[in-house]
Amino acid sequence: MTELKRFPSDVSAEALSNALTSDGACIVENVLDAEALETLKTEILPFVEATEPGRDDFTGRRTTRTGALVARSASSRDLVMNDLILKAANSFLGPFCERIQLHLIQLIRIMPGQERQPLHRDRLAWGGFIPAEMEPQFNTIWAVTDFTQENGATQVVPGSNKWDAGRTAKPEEIQYAEMKAGSVLIYSGSVIHSGGANQSDHDRMGMNITYALGWLRQEENQYLSCPPHIAKNFDADLRDLLGYCMGSYALGYFTPPTGPGENPEIVPPEFLFTGKATDWSDGGDLYENVSERTKELF
Repeated sequence: MTELKRFPSDVSAEALSNALTSDGACIVENVLDAEALETLKTEILPFVEATEPGRDDFTGRRTTRTGALVARSASSRDLVMNDLILKAANSFLGPFCERIQLHLIQLIRIMPGQERQPLHRDRLAWGGFIPAEMEPQFNTIWAVTDFTQENGATQVVPGSNKWDAGRTAKPEEIQYAEMKAGSVLIYSGSVIHSGGANQSDHDRMGMNITYALGWLRQEENQYLSCPPHIAKNFDADLRDLLGYCMGSYALGYFTPPTGPGENPEIVPPEFLFTGKATDWSDGGDLYENVSERTKELF
């Protein structure tokens, strides 16, 4: 049986990428300190407490999933842009895309009485259409509270990323991502996993942040969860990660729906924020000034 590897917070991005390639999952311990965790909880708990539980057995009838956290929480944005995680995600997904994107961010709260979630692979969000040899996702769950087997620590089956699609996990092959608050479980879209059963008297909370190949459809639509009037205040790198950029030479442009002659017909997404349309073929500026009409439309 493959053991779930654990690394210190000063681990290299290459080591994390290699662990995901070989085992499909690993843990990085003590990435966030107590002060950072407290700030994060202060920002997000009002939204978490207002979130309704799931309506089926998969999402969890005693589980809440709070999204739109990039728009709602500065601390959440810091986690999304964590340097170690981004380097590892780019290393792991880089062979299959020109750039990666934020796929999902949500706070998952497993409350007492929640039964274990069915085991699954996250890559099935796209059906079975992505070739098995291509990894579409780099997933993280940041422990906002301690994760224990009793309170619903994530179940994970290391090595299952290399299994045939029809193989199921035996009980003895399932491990629990027990970790202290501030640690991070990292796992691929191909590894078998699920939320655990909470048999304790307290909530288990984890921040699920997922990155995907830049040419795939996002699970959480970041353009709606974090619309332009909010995203305009972010650093350009974060906006790019949300998807406000070209995914490749001709992937992601838009045409401002203005009147005749008011704007260029085809521009990259950053035109919305900068008033400049960078030629994605040679790096030159095509257009300099965004019209007031475009600003009004968005």
